[in-house]
Amino acid sequence: MKAKEVRELTTKEIMERVDAEVDRLNTLTLQHSISPLDNPVQIKESRRLIARLRTILVERNKENN
Repeated sequence: MKAKEVRELTTKEIMERVDAEVDRLNTLTLQHSISPLDNPVQIKESRRLIARLRTILVERNKENN
């Protein structure tokens, strides 16, 4: 999901998406520790998406204050 796509979402949708991605990241990390994932790059992509979502939330908070 690109930053442009994230900016089109509402703040509530972004927060829900962050929660879902954090759960996904935890699951991927646990699975990877048990047995190697077929595509370990998924962990990196998930971390980056979480960071992207949180960055846009911070930007919106600064605009409102």
